[in-house]
Amino acid sequence: MSNPHPPQAVAFVLNGSTHEIAAPGALTLLDLLHGPLGLKGTKRGCDAGACGACTVLVDGLRVNACLTLAALIDGAEVTTIEGLARAGDALHPMQQAFVACDALQCGYCTPGQIMSALGLLSEGGATSAEAIREGMSGNLCRCGAYPMIGAAIAQVAGTGSAA
Repeated sequence: MSNPHPPQAVAFVLNGSTHEIAAPGALTLLDLLHGPLGLKGTKRGCDAGACGACTVLVDGLRVNACLTLAALIDGAEVTTIEGLARAGDALHPMQQAFVACDALQCGYCTPGQIMSALGLLSEGGATSAEAIREGMSGNLCRCGAYPMIGAAIAQVAGTGSAA
């Protein structure tokens, strides 16, 4: 009996470093990050793409790592929360804004919120409070820090208050 999901060679750039792995066909990007790559900043939430806790950037676009097969990142550039502030560097401006605006409570959703916010900014979608709320609707926060998250994004986007 043959393996229905044989490993596939996958080469990609992760947080500025080149990687090459043999990824089984059913391996998700989230499992790749948590397992062989040892990066735990990207959180596992619902495993169904509904909560946004696992949001990372692939070629600058927001993706749910729990729904993205590792084989699909071949040739891509992947950025996780660990790739924003390198050792010895200051926090990324979005991370600084989350701290300044108290946009985190328990912190579990924060990595996904920050990565999604960066994707929203690069998409040009942070033009108003309403646009920020709509653009971030795929990221849930059980603590209800939405007003502060919106304010942090608005601060970095330069659009004023998102309350």
